[in-house]
Amino acid sequence: MRFFDMHCDTATECAFNFGGRSLSEGAFHLSLKRGAYIDSWAQVFAVFIPDELRGQSAIDYYERARDYIYSQQKVCEGKFYLCKSTEDIDKYAGKGRCAAILSVEGGAALAGDISRVEALHNDGVRLITLTWNGPNELGDGNMTENAGGLTAFGKDVVAKMNELGMAVDVSHLSDKGFYDVAEITKAPITASHSCSRRLCKHSRNLTDEMFCVIRDTKGAVGINFCTKFLHEDEYAADMTDILRHTEYYLSLGGDNTVCIGSDFDGTDMPKGVTGVESMGELYELFLRHNYSEDTVRKIFWDNAYSFWGRVTDFSRAINKSTNLKG
Repeated sequence: MRFFDMHCDTATECAFNFGGRSLSEGAFHLSLKRGAYIDSWAQVFAVFIPDELRGQSAIDYYERARDYIYSQQKVCEGKFYLCKSTEDIDKYAGKGRCAAILSVEGGAALAGDISRVEALHNDGVRLITLTWNGPNELGDGNMTENAGGLTAFGKDVVAKMNELGMAVDVSHLSDKGFYDVAEITKAPITASHSCSRRLCKHSRNLTDEMFCVIRDTKGAVGINFCTKFLHEDEYAADMTDILRHTEYYLSLGGDNTVCIGSDFDGTDMPKGVTGVESMGELYELFLRHNYSEDTVRKIFWDNAYSFWGRVTDFSRAINKSTNLKG
């Protein structure tokens, strides 16, 4: 099985709440040991920025988590590799090895300074979730009262991310902010860990129209395993709800869009999912429900992998065009 997961909070948990425990041991849902059975594994590790942090405190928090993630390449030598491109993923995603992609969940890490977008890119960050639930310098999160859209700074950030080949993530963003991104972006966008609002009426989930907008940018939507997003009765959520949301997105023409965005170590898991070790069983669940092997491979690997390639290709194209004009 090949497994590409668009979002987890494991590194942040280990850095701040598990005393710097190695990723080999991991946190509640994910560890390198528990994922060692996967034939090819690519994992987005988010640096989560709490909403109460702003300015230098947000920068300091980000840098502490970033340094922890860097350190794991030595601590977990031969098992954990930070990747900056699909070429790196091709090289390092193998059995017993995790091809890791660094992301930031919460644009407060930029501290309102546009130059920090490039600084984060130089650090290896390849995805930014623009907001968490509340407001920050880029715009309003989806839990903000009377939420607005992106700020002028947020719009500048989206344009800069397009230029650099960083994935713009609209999970957690307000509805107005979502449509601001859709209007501005020239590159594919993602909702790295969001389910269907039609199936579960939570503001963190996507409307049908939002999903189709992302689909039409040739973007990616990762199914979140959070019980509150999978089922209106969170205590009833089980593994089949992951299949249910996936199936619904497929019915909207999402064959090349829908993927996995587990939110491991960032939320409660549904019945039947204990962590990354459950992904083989989830894969088999899809096959037992008469999904073709090709479709399941797309959900678990191909769609996320192809999305990263398209974001990078777009950046190369616009930079080539700019150079030619110059």
